[in-house]
Amino acid sequence: MDLLWALLTLPYAPVRGLTAAVKVVAREAESRQRNPVNVRRELEELDAAVAAGELTPDERDRAEQRVLDRLTGGVRRPPPRGPAREEGVRHDRRRAGPAA
Repeated sequence: MDLLWALLTLPYAPVRGLTAAVKVVAREAESRQRNPVNVRRELEELDAAVAAGELTPDERDRAEQRVLDRLTGGVRRPPPRGPAREEGVRHDRRRAGPAA
């Protein structure tokens, strides 16, 4: 059965090989992108560019945020909406029924 399946799917072997190669390259690129040494180097380059007058502090802040977003996965939490809620206070919309 395995031999028959291998023969039937033989035309797709180059696609499977290419897919595997792309996954390896993508995994390596992501690991280099998230490497703390590379992130630190990029942040130091931004500071050097500001010191040399190539970037304004606002431009550096935006670029720094992009680097940090890349490091943290780009997860940003939206600002809270509505009135501030106190910790420990439960805000259920359900009404509590009579205690039985």
